[in-house]
Amino acid sequence: MAQTPLSMEPTGWYQVAWSNEIAIGDVHTMKYFSRDMVAWRAASGRLSVFDAYCEHLGAHLGYGGRVEGENLVCPFHGWQWNEQGRNVCIPYEKRPNKGRRIRSYPVVERNHAVWIWFDVDSRPPYFEVPDMFTAFGDDPSDADNYYPPIPGGTLFHKQRELHPQYIMENGVDFAHFKFVHQTPFMPEFTRHDFDGPVSYVDFTIAFEEGVTLETASSGVYSVNAGLGCSITKSWGMVENRTMPAVTPVDESTCDVRFTVWIGKKPGEEQATELTKYGKVMTDLVVEQFDNDVEIWSHQRYSDPPALSQREFKGFTALRNWAVQFYPGGDSSYGRDPARPESGAIVPLHPSAIAATA
Repeated sequence: MAQTPLSMEPTGWYQVAWSNEIAIGDVHTMKYFSRDMVAWRAASGRLSVFDAYCEHLGAHLGYGGRVEGENLVCPFHGWQWNEQGRNVCIPYEKRPNKGRRIRSYPVVERNHAVWIWFDVDSRPPYFEVPDMFTAFGDDPSDADNYYPPIPGGTLFHKQRELHPQYIMENGVDFAHFKFVHQTPFMPEFTRHDFDGPVSYVDFTIAFEEGVTLETASSGVYSVNAGLGCSITKSWGMVENRTMPAVTPVDESTCDVRFTVWIGKKPGEEQATELTKYGKVMTDLVVEQFDNDVEIWSHQRYSDPPALSQREFKGFTALRNWAVQFYPGGDSSYGRDPARPESGAIVPLHPSAIAATA
């Protein structure tokens, strides 16, 4: 991939693990946004994410560090740090060092995933990670109608040369569906608008041969929170929901994660794990996403792009909206979906109702 001109430090929520990867007592090392980090789970089950280095003498807490109750203990001198990154114990002193603090990151566990909030100026979160079911107006109990996505319904690519914005632009790129995913027609967008840091992109689509736009009775709803968090719900076809997540590692690479929920087929309502049918359907969905990843990994970010007349409105609106997440960007853009430049289309589906409820 040619080096992108886009910053690799956009504000937002980013997936750094699946929840089952970090058990109670675990200290998990990782690197994101060019920063060494550790994720650790306290005895209570609470998960915290820190910068990796002890503020005392700089020991890496991921190599020999341990969890003791609700604190993370440095392997070098036993200093203890609580979930806020504050020192609460120096074992050879009467008092902790209250003046030093390890940078900690807001953490949310949702949709079987671990999300951290990143902002170069350390501003607190101002939007949420959408729930895979309630964001589309569904009841949380509807999750029981899907096979558990963990561990069999996931895909992970480590340090691919791509950018989080690519996946957002992919959602408004109607033409690629026919050529990359072999759909019988190009999708018809039924919603494309913005509510501050959240975008909604819904469209009619089908994958069966012979189906036309006029006869299609299936499609996709999509809710995108910032550039790092996207969820989709398919309707009128094989029941599935997906969660692609692209998280910057350094100035040129990102980790790519993909999670798939497949609706249970009749007779398998009590299944507590992915069945043969569920795995076959999962693999089909994963294959489609992987086709996109292969292209993104070798893509050059064109600015300005050579857009066709039909593409201009969607891509321009998306790129204008994305500016707000970059350092120095305008966070006021997109708060009024009625603005002509938002590309707003009258919402027709449950995602709109859920967003305004």
